[in-house]
Amino acid sequence: MHTYAHMAERKAGPVRVAVLGASGFAGGELIRLLHDHPRLEVTFAGAKGSVGMTVGASHPHLAGLPAGGLVMQALTPESIATSADLVFSALPNGTSAALAPAILDAGAPVIDLAGDFRLPAADYPSWYGFEHPAPGWLDEAVYGLPELFRDRVAGAKLVANPGCFATAAILSCAPILAAGLAEPGPLRVDGKTGVSGAGRAALESTSFGATEDSIRPYRFPAHQHTPEIERGIELATGRAVQALFVPHLVPAVRGVVTTSYLAAAPGASTEQLTDCLMAAYDAEPFVRVLPPGAMADAKRARGTNVIELQAVADDRTGTAVVVGAVDNLIKGAAGQAIQNANLLTGLPEATALPTAAAYP
Repeated sequence: MHTYAHMAERKAGPVRVAVLGASGFAGGELIRLLHDHPRLEVTFAGAKGSVGMTVGASHPHLAGLPAGGLVMQALTPESIATSADLVFSALPNGTSAALAPAILDAGAPVIDLAGDFRLPAADYPSWYGFEHPAPGWLDEAVYGLPELFRDRVAGAKLVANPGCFATAAILSCAPILAAGLAEPGPLRVDGKTGVSGAGRAALESTSFGATEDSIRPYRFPAHQHTPEIERGIELATGRAVQALFVPHLVPAVRGVVTTSYLAAAPGASTEQLTDCLMAAYDAEPFVRVLPPGAMADAKRARGTNVIELQAVADDRTGTAVVVGAVDNLIKGAAGQAIQNANLLTGLPEATALPTAAAYP
């Protein structure tokens, strides 16, 4: 059994880590970032369609790393749990829901980067297109947005790592709603993402020919991050919102920007909104709140585990506008997963995670 006591007993040595979905973008980022981690060591690489290929063959930029020589194995719960003390699952939506329970029953904690444990069971048919095969585990899962729920993450067996759009939108809106500077109810979120957010599978819709010089909405109005945004905000604030979320694909490889529109409370100013965000995230190493007049930019967050936040009160329309910018593969996926893993294993939360210089 790979319990937390077991991990504590291994204090002098590494915590063995499995990365499932190692051939994908998020799996590759996990392996790259974990190479510099002082305690977490990748000892198992699992995949669905790349079994028998080395990690380095799938990700040439990782070929020189020790984990680059790992041969990707089939997704057998027993071999995964035997080989690792902690499991990251970066598999496609719908895969972890069937696989994770056996790994958890074998005693290895799981951090799931897909959407398989983020919502109540009743939401999966309409938003994800499948009946959840392990509804009992949904009550055990902790929503892993550390800035808001870190106390729940420490000691969890199963962590639902948030989606990239949801990370940006929830961190943008939760403090402002909690402070009463915006009204609960309708929430409008406009999202932009680079093509890596669609995964690594070769699709015509994400090919260079289709995306170059193109900006287009997709999965509207049924994108699966819509109920996640609603649920995350309610978990953090106790206030119910109804989100209208429209994501767009832009001609970039990585980066996510969300622009959230809320009904501002009477008299709320840009300075009050900004001060609210600064107070909420003052001690957070991965949140950068920009001063009034500065504009968030996903390029500054690229390669880091940082989210940039910018708030504006538009007096003419009575709207509070909050912009969040992240690297979708790091703060929106692999970096946040490692942030959660650090909490699970009792390590400093920022261990091995990239930050950037403060906004000038």
